Amino acid sequence: MNSQRIYLSTTIPYVNARPHLGFALELVQADVLARHHRLAGDQVRFQTGTDDNSLKNVLAAEAEGIAASALVSRNAAAFAALRELLALSFDDFIRTGSDPRHRPGVERLWRACAASGDLYRKRYEGWYCVGCEQFYRPAELPGGRCPEHGTRPERVAEENWFFRLSRYAGQLHDLIGSGRLRIEPAARRNEVLGFIAGGLEDFSASRPAARARGWGIPVPGDAGQVIYVWWDALGNYITALGYGTGAGDYRRWWAEAGRRVHLAGKGVLRFHAVYWPAMLLSAGEPLPTDILVHDYLTLGGSKISKSAAGAPAGGDSADPAVLAARYGTDAVRWWLLREVPRVGDADFTEARLVARANDDLANDLGNLVSRVVTLVHRYRQGRVPAGARPAAADAGPAAGLAAPGSLPAGRLAAACEQMPRRAAEALAAADFRAATAAIWEVVEEANRHVERAEPWRLARAERDGDARAAALLDRSLALLIRACAALGTELAPFLPGLAARIRAACGGADGRLPASGQVFPRIG
Repeated sequence: MNSQRIYLSTTIPYVNARPHLGFALELVQADVLARHHRLAGDQVRFQTGTDDNSLKNVLAAEAEGIAASALVSRNAAAFAALRELLALSFDDFIRTGSDPRHRPGVERLWRACAASGDLYRKRYEGWYCVGCEQFYRPAELPGGRCPEHGTRPERVAEENWFFRLSRYAGQLHDLIGSGRLRIEPAARRNEVLGFIAGGLEDFSASRPAARARGWGIPVPGDAGQVIYVWWDALGNYITALGYGTGAGDYRRWWAEAGRRVHLAGKGVLRFHAVYWPAMLLSAGEPLPTDILVHDYLTLGGSKISKSAAGAPAGGDSADPAVLAARYGTDAVRWWLLREVPRVGDADFTEARLVARANDDLANDLGNLVSRVVTLVHRYRQGRVPAGARPAAADAGPAAGLAAPGSLPAGRLAAACEQMPRRAAEALAAADFRAATAAIWEVVEEANRHVERAEPWRLARAERDGDARAAALLDRSLALLIRACAALGTELAPFLPGLAARIRAACGGADGRLPASGQVFPRIG
């Protein structure tokens, strides 16, 4: 398969507070895709960062009684620190308020859209949610409240710059409907198509500088207006590549990349699947190729917010830094990848995280690796049998030990062979739970093989002089070690730390395994 060039990006969150587990989900999903494609030989650039230019950040700083710049720097550092805490492999981290690449790129994008005749001034009055930094139509406010925050928007009247979104309705519908702009899952694609079919209205692309407290990027040529935070933030996907400076990797990673992939939560789908592509069409720039949408994590049935990330006394924490320190990186990543469905929200509790880690990683996988390595040490002095080739023909145990056909060597070998393809197909659809399930079939099949092969009985028969039992034991042990090693390889994008420990346990100089040890102890 020919390698491709892939640009992967996450959304950039407001930094009005510390990160919460909902954003960690998106980071971990993007990291899995980046690692998977790198292992497949693709060229990958993985980018994330923070949205510093939000009014929410200013209001949070005012509430604390500190300068907005101080709050933004403090909280942005907490987001950047997730790299080590969650074992992330991103290549770039952009801060929109301080990165010298960003403002020139946003200004260039604005001027390009203005040159297309798509920016104009207009007086407007509407319902504005500060939490969303967005105007809403009355029909979009059930019970008069913001659908995201449950708060009542404020009535705002002002004169702003507007972007001619309505001009691009037909093009957007054709691009998304044809799959040239791919949105996954299909339900989210249909949601966007329905939104476009309902009629697109031009949107406000700026805010009065006074209402923004002077925070943000001034509109070129109009210092009394600040560029709307969403316009500003969306530009990060290309400003970080040097779009506005003439330097960097814009051509390599955007204009000429084989795939330009955004990961985004369902709450910001409209911005990424409608506003952003329209802005790029206006500016004459290439569009993203894929938008992969995830649903929410909830805490007690409610969407996790930054304000709710810290746990009350005795409660559940949704702070990924706290969780990683308490239970380990592997446990946090595994819950996010194994428990969260492709479609639908997932409710988080620490008890569920602990149970999933202990059931899967400690019991099923950890015990499997420890047990298999121990068997090799016990019966073959730590050396993996050389030249043993498991096959379906070897399914029968030694005479008198069990009925022919009861050793499922063929099934385990087949499961190992199918695992990479099945996991890759699931990841192509951004279905992380299906990908981990494909891997776990090998774990379960390997555990069944141990129980049905009964290496200890084969070893007793070998001591009694049964040469066939000795050959079967060699083949079973070799197959099990290869299965464990294959799991270490396939789990590398999902759990890089645990995968490395498994590979180390299953390999050694001259075919000798290191001393048996736990690759994942129980937690909690």
